[in-house]
Amino acid sequence: MHTHTIAVKEVEQINHLPLSQSYFKGIQSTPLTNSTIGEYFDFIVDKNPGALAVVVHHQGIRLTYKEFQKEVNQLAMGLLALGVKPGERVGIWSPNNIEWCLTQFATAKIGAIMVCINPAYRPNELQYALNSVECSTLITASNFKGSDYLEMLNGLAPELATCDKYTLNLKALPTLKNIIRIGDEASPGMHSFNDVINLPTAAHELELKAIGENLNAEQDINIQFTSGTTGNPKGATLTHKNILNNALFVAESMHFTSDDKLCIPIPLYHCFAMVLGSLLCVSKGAAAIYPSDSFDAKTTLDVVQQEGCTALHGVPTMFISELELSNFNDYDLSTLRTGVMAGSTCPEQVMRKVQTQMNMHQVLIAYGQTECSPINNITETDSSIERQVTTVGRALAHTEVKIIDELGNIQKIGQPGEVCSKGAGIMRCYWNDEAKTKATIDDEGWLHSGDLGVMDTEGFVTIVGRIKDMIIRGGENIYPREIEEVLYTYPGIQDAAIFGITDEKYGEEVCAWIQPKEDAVLNEQAIREFLKDKLAYFKMPRHIRFVENYPMTVTGKLQKFKMREQMQEELSENPFS
Repeated sequence: MHTHTIAVKEVEQINHLPLSQSYFKGIQSTPLTNSTIGEYFDFIVDKNPGALAVVVHHQGIRLTYKEFQKEVNQLAMGLLALGVKPGERVGIWSPNNIEWCLTQFATAKIGAIMVCINPAYRPNELQYALNSVECSTLITASNFKGSDYLEMLNGLAPELATCDKYTLNLKALPTLKNIIRIGDEASPGMHSFNDVINLPTAAHELELKAIGENLNAEQDINIQFTSGTTGNPKGATLTHKNILNNALFVAESMHFTSDDKLCIPIPLYHCFAMVLGSLLCVSKGAAAIYPSDSFDAKTTLDVVQQEGCTALHGVPTMFISELELSNFNDYDLSTLRTGVMAGSTCPEQVMRKVQTQMNMHQVLIAYGQTECSPINNITETDSSIERQVTTVGRALAHTEVKIIDELGNIQKIGQPGEVCSKGAGIMRCYWNDEAKTKATIDDEGWLHSGDLGVMDTEGFVTIVGRIKDMIIRGGENIYPREIEEVLYTYPGIQDAAIFGITDEKYGEEVCAWIQPKEDAVLNEQAIREFLKDKLAYFKMPRHIRFVENYPMTVTGKLQKFKMREQMQEELSENPFS
């Protein structure tokens, strides 16, 4: 029955008939690549060796594709010289820099699995990440922002002070055989990055070639930790095929070519920058431009202007910060054309401003999750402006998307339900965690997102919230996104976050945290008056708070569970506020 329904849907789409159920299959005409990342990278270099590949602004680095390839191969052979084998896990714990970019392609070339470690991790989180996937090698920055990485590592493994860097034996990190410190300074127990690059001999060149010939696209190449709101992060395990095809299909959606220059201010440790930034540029032989080691709105726009970037990525909060710069109108952003806004729901007002004020007429909203490598839905540059700014588009090429009800049945068009996807980008598993894998990917291969979405008759999806963020007040389902969109239209509001808190009478009540624009003076009563005509009474926020900032992940995702905790605490201390 299930299969029959899907077959009918495909026929309907071919005939451009409106859908009757919330199921859509992305285009199949774009071919999948079965190349490994190393093979594909070398093919691109051969095609255009003199083209600009990478600019790392804060390090003063500019490399052509041929120069980039030479450095990637040196690092790949250096890792082989240290004894790193195909299938071994190599962790990288660092902000954005050239070493990160080189590690991404060098590990792929030797079939090692790169493990992306959040630069904000503290020692216990680092220890968990390295041990849970049994990393043999760690490439680390020395420090970043307020974090002293070397101090943290020495705290975890005091043996580093006295042991030989070639024979590590660390009690707290038992699988770790090599630590490579970025830079050329010496640290006890660690190799310097520059030393590793100088290790290879002619024999390692032959070894690199032989390994490359034996790799295949179905092999695991990357582990990305997905931070759950509870418990330890899970290691989403992605293959060459997963992430290379995802990068290619998004590049196609952006109409990307080798003439494009993409500004990447988002963190590389996250799938967004690693796949849709670094790898996406390589997929078309375009230039990847990194403005700084971490996001800064002014530096980002300075670099866009200096380099003549044609594309800019970011999460909504980044675009908001750029638009809010006091000297925003002084920037020449005329070279911009496209980019991807993703990472959290994109407010319609922000999307419209990015299109008009930043010249990004072909900006796309992409939606997915790390487990999808990371994108399963994307907007289209030739669809109506309305669809571009209010939906997350349709299923990506070689991807199926459906919306299901609580019983697992495909929802009727226009009815909210859980977004599920299946196809070329779906991860193989959570590393060494069969139970969590089975809880996320069902027996038919559908990945369950935990997000609530609505599909229209042409397959366009609107995300209305997380299942666990949906507020149920007195039996009424309330989707935070709807209220947030209304608040964005109020003058003086920069950002708005809606969440539910427990209430004895109604089960849950609506709470609003509002971030005012820099010089705005907001009045709670005036906002309530404004909302009264636009929202049903039960959607009206019971509590409104003006805040300077929100608790967020490093990638700009709001942590509503933390807001909820803070608000519950505040109200329990002062129940009449």
